[in-house]
Amino acid sequence: MPGTRLLDVGEETVICSAKGCREPAGFALVWNNPKLHAPDREKVWTACAEHREPLSHHLALRSFLRRVDPLP
Repeated sequence: MPGTRLLDVGEETVICSAKGCREPAGFALVWNNPKLHAPDREKVWTACAEHREPLSHHLALRSFLRRVDPLP
């Protein structure tokens, strides 16, 4: 599942990170894999309302999920 940078998106629509989904994202799932990343590094997947829970669950099962933020 690809990550999406939220910086400098301008007027572009941020798309859900779920495989095959092309819906606009409404949430940022902020995560970190402590085995690979420094503690201060935050990676982001984006999610539409339909995929927020499954993507969050996937990250939480691995203890990667830090928080879910609404997108502006």
